[in-house]
Amino acid sequence: MQNALAVITVVVVGLMAGVEFAVAVFVNPILDRLPNDGGVHARSDGARVLGRIMPFWYIGSVVLASVWAAVGWGGAGASLVAAGTALLVLSVLMSILLLVPINKRVATWSHEGVPADWKQQVGRWDRLHYLRVGIIVSAFALFAVALV
Repeated sequence: MQNALAVITVVVVGLMAGVEFAVAVFVNPILDRLPNDGGVHARSDGARVLGRIMPFWYIGSVVLASVWAAVGWGGAGASLVAAGTALLVLSVLMSILLLVPINKRVATWSHEGVPADWKQQVGRWDRLHYLRVGIIVSAFALFAVALV
């Protein structure tokens, strides 16, 4: 049971880390190179779509990791799982407090127009997202090592 939980957690968190990494390193830079501010509208659509999906993925990852940490407490790798879980909680808090407010504004841009400071807002979101990706990838690495 604990092994299955560990594998499921590593896969779910690994996929989430991969999606967030791809957004940071590939998707958003490609969107930013679209002509005529086309990337702004694409980011707006992405903010709406991913804004509905990612909260479940983040919370689900924290729940899985927390259960794994509780079930495996005191065993081999428990401190790694606990540290990885703490990092995921940090990523959720960071998302709620820093990234979601920007994301909510971005999600409205194609309907309400684009604000004059849109590049600064997108730049801030990107910088915070890079940090969040680093946190999630670190959590994934801790979980992967704990699994071994």
